[in-house]
Amino acid sequence: MATYKPRNILITGAAGFIASHVANRLIRNYPNYKIVALDKLDYCSNLKNLNPSKSSPNFKFVEGDIGSADLVNYLLFTESIDTIMHFAAQTHVDNSFGNSFEFTKNNIYGTHVLLEACKVTGQIRRFIHVSTDEVYGETDEDAVVGNHEASQLLPSNPYSATKAGAEMLVMAYGRSYGLPVITTRGNNVYGPNQFPEKLIPKFILLAMRGMVLPIHGDGSNVRSYLYCEDVAEAFEVILHRGEVGHVYNIGTKKERRVIDVAKDICKLFLMDPEKSIEFVENRPFNDQRYFLDDQKLKNLGWSERVIWEEGLKKTIDWYTKHPNWWGDVSGALLPHPRMLMIPGGRHFDFEEMNRMSHVNDPKLPNGKSKL
Repeated sequence: MATYKPRNILITGAAGFIASHVANRLIRNYPNYKIVALDKLDYCSNLKNLNPSKSSPNFKFVEGDIGSADLVNYLLFTESIDTIMHFAAQTHVDNSFGNSFEFTKNNIYGTHVLLEACKVTGQIRRFIHVSTDEVYGETDEDAVVGNHEASQLLPSNPYSATKAGAEMLVMAYGRSYGLPVITTRGNNVYGPNQFPEKLIPKFILLAMRGMVLPIHGDGSNVRSYLYCEDVAEAFEVILHRGEVGHVYNIGTKKERRVIDVAKDICKLFLMDPEKSIEFVENRPFNDQRYFLDDQKLKNLGWSERVIWEEGLKKTIDWYTKHPNWWGDVSGALLPHPRMLMIPGGRHFDFEEMNRMSHVNDPKLPNGKSKL
């Protein structure tokens, strides 16, 4: 099996959760690789996630948007980029129900800009596109075999639909222009540095505050969770051993119901689950199960290392030591957050924005709002 050796890697969304772990790992393990980290520092990114790398001579951070064609082309030329690892995306399903156009803009248009820049420069030897298991849609509850890389894509929410759309563009540029593309589709990831709109960090921060843990629906939804360092290693393996034109699932066959995740966190915080868990209204559509066949990646030599109990304890320990890593995240801790970033860096949820927008509404004579 031939081993690919990159020289200058552009990592998009590098100050986000998964990408920062990948960037830090590559910078630590491969001092001869130059890593250019590009991130627009949206609400779910944090420059502190890259603290382990900031003093490294092979690391450079650029604040900017992948939607800027001029910036992307400039970076590819001036930094002699030969490899792109494309993580930048809007990823939270709840947000996609309330702000779906942002998902189209970031996930589809942003990916298109990158692909077009690759076509124009003609210097890219690997384009690794990071997608999600959600593009497969819901897995049958009684399925014994998980979705394999050739399974049909049946996205069921605006987020997964935009990720599937981005995949189609990646595939088309591979076929039409010979761009050396690789796509990954991953299970849920957890660990340090994750913005707390996602289930596990949200539950941990709520438990730290002695608050109830809100569960959508009845908590029977099944998910598979991988620890962030295992996922970072998977990307390291795919970067060096992945075959151009192929798709790789990054997953685990160890599944957990959401209610069991909540109970495990309650146990570690010595909280009574009966009193600390609250069932709330479900999402408009909440896939019951995602299940992946990960054998293709295992054939490259990757395997899951961190067991659930160990990973969860490590994650809780990190959030306990860094309770203010993200600043004010009260909006993200709501049962149904609708987060967006507005100038000034403050995080708002859509419910709060809606309340604010009606504070000084002009009123009609009958007392109803003109807006």
